Amino acid sequence: MEPVFRALELTAQVAVRATGTQITFRGVEHLPAIGGAVVAINHTGYLDWLPAALAATRRRRRMRFMIKAEMQDVRFIAYLIRHTKTIPVDRRAGADAYAAAVQALRGGEIVGVYPEATISRSFELKEFKSGAVRMAREARVPIVPLIVWGAHRLWTKDHPRALGRNKIPVTVTVGSTIGPEGEAVELNQELRSRMTVLLHDAQDGYPRPRGAFWVPHRLGGGAPTPEQARRVEENELAERARRRSENR
Repeated sequence: MEPVFRALELTAQVAVRATGTQITFRGVEHLPAIGGAVVAINHTGYLDWLPAALAATRRRRRMRFMIKAEMQDVRFIAYLIRHTKTIPVDRRAGADAYAAAVQALRGGEIVGVYPEATISRSFELKEFKSGAVRMAREARVPIVPLIVWGAHRLWTKDHPRALGRNKIPVTVTVGSTIGPEGEAVELNQELRSRMTVLLHDAQDGYPRPRGAFWVPHRLGGGAPTPEQARRVEENELAERARRRSENR
C-alpha cells in the first residue's frame, strides 16, 4: 500500500486541482503495466517529476526517482526519501545510487531519470549523460522516453515561481519503448533523438507567445539559446569551484 506514497499521490492530485493546472496525457499506454523500466524525462524545471509521476499512476504504477543526496539534509525530505523508495544520488560518487537503481529495476520498479542531469535553461534538450541507458542495459529492462512540457512555467531556474491558481496547461507525452539491446552510445543517441521528436511535437501543439521567457528561442521566445545557456552553466560551475577553493 505504501501509505506515505499514497498520501503524496493524493496531495499531488489536490494541488493540481487547486491550481487549475490542466494536464494532458498522451501515450501513457507505453508505460509498462508490470516489470521494470527506466523512464527518461526531460528537465526544464523543478516540478517535472510531478506530471511524470501522475502519468505513472494512470497505469497503476509508482515511479521511483533519483534525487540529489543533499536533499536528505532536510528532515522532512529525508523522511519522504526513506518511505517512497527514492534513490539519493551523490554526484561526487554515484556508484551506490547507480547500483540501487539497477537493483530496483531488477525488482520490477520503474525508475525516473533525467538524462540531462540538470535543468535546461533553453528548454531544449541538452546533451545526455549515459547513466539511464547503462542501467537499462545492466538490468535488462526497456527505456521509456517521456516529455513534460509546460511545468517550467510554474517553477524553473532564474524566474519567480507561479504556483497560484494560474490554470497553466501541461502536456505529458510518453513515447514507445526502446529495448536495452545494443551499445550504450547508440542507445543514448536513439533516446535523445526520440525525445527531441516528442518535445517538438509537444511544443508545436502548445501556445507560444512571442518573447515569453518560457518559450524556446527557436520558436521566437525569450529563452536563451542552448549555447547561451551552456555558457551560463559554465560560469556557474566556475564560480562554485572558486567558492569551494576559498572555503578549504
